[in-house]
Amino acid sequence: MNNMTVLELVEGIKSRKFTACDVVKHYIEVVEKSKDYNAVIEVFSDALDRAKAIDEKIANGEEVGKLAGVPVAIADNIVIEGKKASAASNFLADFVSPYSATVVKKLLAEDAIPFIRTNMDEFAVGSSSEYSLYGAVKNAVDSSRVAGGCQGGAAVAVALDMCPVAIASDTGGSLREPASFNGVVAIKPSTGTVSRFGLIASSFDQIAPITKNVSDNEYVLKVIAGKDYHDGISINNKFEAKELPATIKLGLIKEALTDEKFSNVVDSLKAEGVEFVEVSVPHFDKALACYYIIASAVTTSNLAKFDGIKSSRRSNNITDLESVYVNSRSEGFGIEAKRRIILGNFVLSGENLPAYYNQARKVQNIITSEFVSALNECDAIMMPTTLGEAFKLGEKVNDPVAMYKEDLFTVPASITGLPAITVPVAVEGLPIGVQFCGAMLEEDKLYKIAQKFEDLQRRAK
Repeated sequence: MNNMTVLELVEGIKSRKFTACDVVKHYIEVVEKSKDYNAVIEVFSDALDRAKAIDEKIANGEEVGKLAGVPVAIADNIVIEGKKASAASNFLADFVSPYSATVVKKLLAEDAIPFIRTNMDEFAVGSSSEYSLYGAVKNAVDSSRVAGGCQGGAAVAVALDMCPVAIASDTGGSLREPASFNGVVAIKPSTGTVSRFGLIASSFDQIAPITKNVSDNEYVLKVIAGKDYHDGISINNKFEAKELPATIKLGLIKEALTDEKFSNVVDSLKAEGVEFVEVSVPHFDKALACYYIIASAVTTSNLAKFDGIKSSRRSNNITDLESVYVNSRSEGFGIEAKRRIILGNFVLSGENLPAYYNQARKVQNIITSEFVSALNECDAIMMPTTLGEAFKLGEKVNDPVAMYKEDLFTVPASITGLPAITVPVAVEGLPIGVQFCGAMLEEDKLYKIAQKFEDLQRRAK
């Protein structure tokens, strides 16, 4: 069962080549062997019971779902009824959810098995998966390096075959960056494609799958996508089939500075008949600042409810109402969450509101318009996913600006709402990824382009 895809597992379980119990037991063994990577917080105790129920359905000739018996990792900020969901924060260390997220209900309806809870940056703020109550997640290829993004646990779990698929959230690259650093596939879908109900995160976050390959990613996203009355911004993304032209035309942003590795990838694709056109996004260099101003403001608002009064742990060192707030928040939040709260309050306060936040919103609209115009000239825009390979653990924790710069190529899709997928590049040594950004609601077309790229990379190995 090593490195089997989602589709291979479903087919094997349905045809009774092996049982769902066999599958779960296999992955439990892998998780036990991979503890040192700190990717997994908890193995769910009822996973085997769910597997037995699925095996019984198959034995009785009953219909089973599209993900029958597939163990799925769930990030620590997606709630499951009766289970802990701490968002890797001391504030919610003991929180047990009374309900399940819509995405979890969709997975259960298709007979998937929520299997493990994965480690992440506290409240999904960070760029390296080092800011967690449970400690840093280690890179799957080199344990002295970071896993990347906020959702490093999900990426490492898939990369080390602890599970065939993980469900987590992408804020400004939270899934795409660790996917690039660990050699797996992740997508940030069009805004609203997957319901955010039951997600402990900001309004920038989009729930999505991370998988070993493109076809599995597409298969799982179509299962979890859809309109949900619990989430007002959710949409009915129909994934309408888009036929690719005989020659794929990819856009390269002339304002984006890239390295030699990316240039080599471009040259290799040209040799395969891919056409490249230069497109312009004049305000590309403003995207990072724009994102962090808005995202910090959103984080400030989102985390205001964690105050020691409700929905969170209260400090034991209190004497009056003020100390409840001050001490509970001081003890409850980690360093990066505090940094975002301070920055968010700054850009929302007094004369800073029009000078920073309102201006950032204007720039967001401009960049969105520029990307839409650029996509009219090509089938998708191709960019690096990250600035380079995974950096050393602890290398940038004391330099937040350097850490934020890691999001340079991922935040544009987040502030524009456009879909973007990262696919591993065939290179020796540490993994890197290439990212394709498509037009709104054109995930089907984007997946086809990503699949072609993946096929070319397999041939290159």
